[in-house]
Amino acid sequence: MKLLSGNSNRPLAEAIASCLNMKLTKADVKRFLDEEVWVEIRENVRGEDVFVIQPTSYPANDNVMELLVSIDALRRASANRITAVIPYFGYARQDRKPGPRTPISAKLLANLITQAGADRVLTMDLHAGQIQGFFDIPTDNLFASPVLVSDIKKNLMDNGEKVMVVSPDVGGVVRARAHAKRLNNAPLGIIDKRREKAGVSEVMNIIGDVEGYHCILVDDIVDSAGTLCNAATALKANGATGVSAYVAHGVFSGPAVDRITASELESVVTTDSICATEAVANCAKIRQVSIAPLFAEAIKRINCEESVSVLFD
Repeated sequence: MKLLSGNSNRPLAEAIASCLNMKLTKADVKRFLDEEVWVEIRENVRGEDVFVIQPTSYPANDNVMELLVSIDALRRASANRITAVIPYFGYARQDRKPGPRTPISAKLLANLITQAGADRVLTMDLHAGQIQGFFDIPTDNLFASPVLVSDIKKNLMDNGEKVMVVSPDVGGVVRARAHAKRLNNAPLGIIDKRREKAGVSEVMNIIGDVEGYHCILVDDIVDSAGTLCNAATALKANGATGVSAYVAHGVFSGPAVDRITASELESVVTTDSICATEAVANCAKIRQVSIAPLFAEAIKRINCEESVSVLFD
């Protein structure tokens, strides 16, 4: 087995390799002067089971090309099997046609990864579960919930906090309910949100009595953080004793960090699926938990042809 990393999130790749008692495969992933991606594998990978670790986060297009070129290089170097390990799958929010003459970019990216030569995909918390069906190759979609739930129990419930899980919108109810079930069947609340345009949200109503509870907002992606900050304000106004957010992927684009700093949120806990920027790392309210052990176990099981489904429980 070999592990190869692009430049998107090398600290996560190194942590996964450490969990597996391995070293990353030597490779050069560079740019020409005109920013073309250039990849050279510096070790023999003929007949190997190779895992390419590359989240397609910002800059999304550059990281996508690094992934595709790396897969092509491995295929031409006669790797036996190539698994694209994509902890954060960019373009996942473009999973359908929201209007006429618009693309389904998530499907396009799935086709590109398949045509580049990947034999399998390993990812986590896809924005929409049906994206697994966009691939014509085996695709495993892990969940960050075991890692996040463990952190909630350790930092909130073990300290005697009375918690309620809250979905920031109606579409995330299934995810929130799954977290609530893991948290000893904690009560569930829902934010009724109306979005006037992309990137702008408005809280309209709260379903459930949140008074006296420490509310835990659960989501898959925090981007501009407008939804979470508005939800936190509404929850506090309705009697919540505190509000924390647990999110699988921390995109934190635009004014996100400043919004979180100035918001009612006590903390935003996210995984290290996306490498933290300096602003994110320096924000006192944002904290990352590692998914390296989760991905290391999945990679080991795939390599040994063992069941991965146990990791979904």
